[in-house]
Amino acid sequence: MNDKKLDALLEQVHAELQKMDKVDADRLKLLQDIDRDVQSLLKKSDIETPSILERMQKAVEQFEVEHPTLTVLLSEVSTILSNAGI
Repeated sequence: MNDKKLDALLEQVHAELQKMDKVDADRLKLLQDIDRDVQSLLKKSDIETPSILERMQKAVEQFEVEHPTLTVLLSEVSTILSNAGI
């Protein structure tokens, strides 16, 4: 896995998450969970990878129209993690 590319993408995801406002409670919870996952990945902490991939896919589906930059980044991160067998 290309750690530098993944780290750069995760930093971009984190930045996009920080920009988001005015979302309903369910979406806010999803974004908070993803942000926590991103921070764990950046710190190389143990996380449940199937859970993060599921959350990222759910976020892609929910934010595709309103936040295209975030969905592209999440898709790229998911692809890298999947290709790495995570």
